[in-house]
Amino acid sequence: MSDRLHFLEICELARLLCERRISSVEATEAQLARIAAIDPDLNSYSVVLADDVLAAARSADIEIASGRYRGALHGVPVGIKDLCWMKDVPTAAGTSIFRDYRPADDASVVARLREAGAVILGKLQMTEGAYADHHSSVTPPKNPWNRAYWPGISSSGSAVATAAGLCYGSLGSDTGGSIRWPCGANGLSGLKPTWGRVSRFGIFDLAPSMDHIGPIARSVADAAIIFDVIAGEDANDPTSLRMPCPCSRAHVEKGLTGLRLGIDESWNEEDVDEEVRLALRHALEVFRGNGVRLVHVTVPDTGQCFADWFTACAVEAAIAHEQTYPSRRSEYGRVLASVLETGRSTTAIDYQKTQVRRIELRGRFERLFSEIDILLVPVQPSAALTLEQVSTFGQQPELVRRLQRYTAPFDITGHPTLTLPAGFTAACLPIGMQFVAGHLQDEMLLRAGVAFQRLTSWHRQHPPL
Repeated sequence: MSDRLHFLEICELARLLCERRISSVEATEAQLARIAAIDPDLNSYSVVLADDVLAAARSADIEIASGRYRGALHGVPVGIKDLCWMKDVPTAAGTSIFRDYRPADDASVVARLREAGAVILGKLQMTEGAYADHHSSVTPPKNPWNRAYWPGISSSGSAVATAAGLCYGSLGSDTGGSIRWPCGANGLSGLKPTWGRVSRFGIFDLAPSMDHIGPIARSVADAAIIFDVIAGEDANDPTSLRMPCPCSRAHVEKGLTGLRLGIDESWNEEDVDEEVRLALRHALEVFRGNGVRLVHVTVPDTGQCFADWFTACAVEAAIAHEQTYPSRRSEYGRVLASVLETGRSTTAIDYQKTQVRRIELRGRFERLFSEIDILLVPVQPSAALTLEQVSTFGQQPELVRRLQRYTAPFDITGHPTLTLPAGFTAACLPIGMQFVAGHLQDEMLLRAGVAFQRLTSWHRQHPPL
């Protein structure tokens, strides 16, 4: 058991904890030991809460032993992306400027994890302000599959820690692809929920109208467990949706039969690496043989998406940072500072044009989802990116546009997406694929993802550490 303990799925560990075949203290101590042994190389954590976490684990064991079991996260060690407030814990959001900030409150998602009995190991490293580059004061997390390859941004630490067995699941955020790229690069399953399904109270803003908080996990079933805990209306966040959240874990048992799966072969394959195309074709064969109805569709034109996404993100980020930028410009990294400058110089008319186009694109996709239940698309056109390739993004904006082809549209529209592993490259790097569904159809995504993972084993592969 000890040899494979760190790679158990949450649903597996939960069963052992509930049956008292293992204690939360044992699982937590094993995680802390593994973090101490492996993370100095991977750099996934910004803060490890060793003393606090053991106290929380002891409390979980006492409650479970006395019959006060709270559910599948009770006693389970998890990690939190460092843009989520934790009371009295350093919460820097990947920046230098906020390195000493200690919030007076928990973010709502953190409070809900605590209420569910989760044991929070610490804060996970991320890019500066959740944008595209790590601050020079931060040592970037490394991809545990191959250190020469990109671990994804901005939830880099969340994905690296989850993939490396340094937590059983984590929280990430996604504004332009920041749950999906790290999950794709690290062989993980991650949900970007419908915008508004998960509270953003206590979250450092990048672009509030596109920021999504969601789970990163080793399986879709685990992502559903975390989503059920963090989703729902929050009085502290007036943008959270005022509607009940059905239990995802009950919904996901329905399987694939009868699902309408949309495919746009042209959009999925044009200028896409052969290894990605093959992975999606293999996934289609799994669906085709298990009761799914394949529907050929034409995706709405997303050619304007990158420009509109960038304009909206820059303006909203400039507002989010107006208390410290430009007054403390020297403390910002070059990439984020450049974005803030763009936001400050954008006219109201140009920004409003992006908002009109966003509304129109959302409506076009909603019409598409009246014909299908799920759309299958890549996470990114390239199977795996080396750090050398990523280092040229600043000089080649077309590469960034290509990278965001399948992510930015669904941050602009707020539609839910699910990322999950679909295979490996010849160099043994994970390849991700993405399901997209209509607004509020998060449970439909989780249903399809759980069913797919019962028929495949890509998500059970782990990096050679």
